[in-house]
Amino acid sequence: MLEFLILREIGLIMVAAAVGGILARRVGLPPLLAYMVVGLILGPATGLVDITEDVALVSEVGIALLLFLVGLELSVATLREVGRAAVLAGGGQAVVTALAGLGLALFLGFTLRQGFFIAAALTFSSTVVAVKLLEERRELATTFGRIALGILLLQDLAAVLLLTVLSALGGDAPERGLLSRLAVALLGTAVLTAAALVLATRVLAGLFHWLSRQKQALFVCSLAWCFVFIVLAARLGLSVEIGAFVAGVGLAQLPWNQELRRQVHPLASFFVAVFFVSLGLRMQLDAAFSRPIALLVLTIFVLLVKPFALYWLLSGLRHGAKTAFMASVTLAQVSEFSLIVVALAADRGLIGVPTVSLIGALALVTTGVSATVLQNADAWFERFLRLRPPRRGQPEPPAPPGRRDHVIVVGMNTLGRLLVRQLAARGEQVLAIDTNPGKLVGLPAEVLIGNAGHTSVLHDADHESARLLISALQIEDMNTLLAYRCRVAGVPCAIHAFDAQVVTDLRQLEVDYLMVSKHDGIRQMVEGMRRVGVVR
Repeated sequence: MLEFLILREIGLIMVAAAVGGILARRVGLPPLLAYMVVGLILGPATGLVDITEDVALVSEVGIALLLFLVGLELSVATLREVGRAAVLAGGGQAVVTALAGLGLALFLGFTLRQGFFIAAALTFSSTVVAVKLLEERRELATTFGRIALGILLLQDLAAVLLLTVLSALGGDAPERGLLSRLAVALLGTAVLTAAALVLATRVLAGLFHWLSRQKQALFVCSLAWCFVFIVLAARLGLSVEIGAFVAGVGLAQLPWNQELRRQVHPLASFFVAVFFVSLGLRMQLDAAFSRPIALLVLTIFVLLVKPFALYWLLSGLRHGAKTAFMASVTLAQVSEFSLIVVALAADRGLIGVPTVSLIGALALVTTGVSATVLQNADAWFERFLRLRPPRRGQPEPPAPPGRRDHVIVVGMNTLGRLLVRQLAARGEQVLAIDTNPGKLVGLPAEVLIGNAGHTSVLHDADHESARLLISALQIEDMNTLLAYRCRVAGVPCAIHAFDAQVVTDLRQLEVDYLMVSKHDGIRQMVEGMRRVGVVR
């Protein structure tokens, strides 16, 4: 009977989350927004689902995996690329937003403790929402996209520091010894981070290289690594969120970090959906909307004051009006970290559920509005220019050129590596893809680690704007899949016909060129592709 109740609760949550996610996509809103609305409907509105220990456990796993994914983005190389704008503008905006938010909360009648957590919630912007919307618009590589991502990464670091502080606090803990507990928490986080970085680069690098051809083993090992650090964090008196984040940071230093992120993402999506639905379940509608003036004022602050502060700072750093505007509206919402922080603070007894409910309602409103604005950002920028013309002497930096008319070669076996070298010698812009980073070393081309069967990898390769996709793989199903996706995207393709039995199937998919390596040499293949016009 107990097992049935668990299945019923999780089943209702996932069915409702799926329906809400589909509806959100139809109207162009982030799924996270739909999940929280679903939680409101299942919990406070209808009472169909309660927050049980099982639901709470699944939601905690979800937030741990979410922080693990965020950590996987935080490589040292990425931090070096953050740049002066992200550090100065992001740091300046955080200080301005935190101080102004605290003053605003006190003015609205909240206590100092409540005001502190409200200010923290106002400061953080949503990495999940911003990155998702930028990916859909293909603007992660733009100047404002890179600035926004850099600021988000710095905010994530600040949020983890705050989580570390919360790990040292408790509602019934005496004030005496607080500094010592805080010092132990900070020291524990530092030790955990150092251990993750050293072990990942000295031990895991060799293990993952050995497992690089076994995708399932790589995936399982990465999850095992995550949960090992969750356990270590718990033993050190830290939150599980810190352990998961530190584990992700360690793996982010390895060349497989993006491939691991792609593999973990579907699993994390399930648990994250449960987490955000559970936030909706915990919300008290009467408490969330019992202070409509406070909700309205805080919403205006997040949607107008917070982005204006970032716009002003970026303009002061001599960024163009569009760069400053787009980066500002990208970060005009309340973060999932804000919800995590206030939820953990409530668990520690530092604030009450009404404050958590207020921040949840604020997240609902600001996420929906900012997503709508960002999806129509160009039109909003034109309206903005009529109110605030760009200053002179601030030319808009050109957007970095994306890949176009390039040749994608999938599979770095002997055939693939020779093709890359031949095409590069002819002056082609070549992108080599393989799951094994060792096979990509020394190639005269741009490289991408990943499984080309994943749509996210093809998206990262800009395959829709490629001149040609070549598969040197000897995997029938993968070759057929790549041929089909090339036909859908209208991209010419050349497929390795390693077996005569697959030729008929490939011809039915209208493959532009079939490479028969047993009969043709590499140079003859390239010449043949040139004659039929698929390469220059």
